[in-house]
Amino acid sequence: MVTPNTSPEAPRLPAAVLWDMDGTLVDTEPLWIAGEHLLAEQHGAVWTEEDSLNLVGSDLLVAARYIKGRIGGTMTPEEIVDFLGGRVAAALREQQEWQPGVRDLVEEFRAAGVPQALVTMSYAYIAEPVVEALGFDAVVTGDSVTQGKPHPEPYLTAAELLGVDPADCVAVEDSGTGAASANAAGCFVVAVPHAVGVPEAPRRAVVPTLGGLSAADVAKLAGLA
Repeated sequence: MVTPNTSPEAPRLPAAVLWDMDGTLVDTEPLWIAGEHLLAEQHGAVWTEEDSLNLVGSDLLVAARYIKGRIGGTMTPEEIVDFLGGRVAAALREQQEWQPGVRDLVEEFRAAGVPQALVTMSYAYIAEPVVEALGFDAVVTGDSVTQGKPHPEPYLTAAELLGVDPADCVAVEDSGTGAASANAAGCFVVAVPHAVGVPEAPRRAVVPTLGGLSAADVAKLAGLA
């Protein structure tokens, strides 16, 4: 039988861990960006890297309205979301490109009894393969909230579903938009920049990778030691 570590040096783990998906758990940004370039090409429009980076972490309909403004044409924002989301969902059903360290951390937090939620602006059908692979105690998707990131609603909703105080949670994000959402909800944020940089801010730790980090390391980053 394993004896729990109750030494004074053992860090207190967060009440819950709230995970972003795109760019944080799985490397989907190249899939979204490829779809954006394809749409622009089909409409005879120019699409730049700056355009793509402007949309990282955004609510999908907000992103689609931006895309429509850049490419023109007759597609509605909803149709743009369906086009891009369908491509990403199909790719995720084929294979998930996990970011370094995330699967080990999810399993370690689960073994420690820490509830976990997925908090993503991707829609439920896009996130489904990731949810099936990792399992979560709660799932908040872009089509289940009224206001997307950077509004705090997604993270407030996740904390409510888990029955925990957001201030006692750690959110893991890869973008400034997502980090702003989690911080606004009251969470401590561990930010792992991927496609875009994430600025330093109160109640936020910016790290280069989750690879090699333990649940205790994450707790220490959040000041729970």
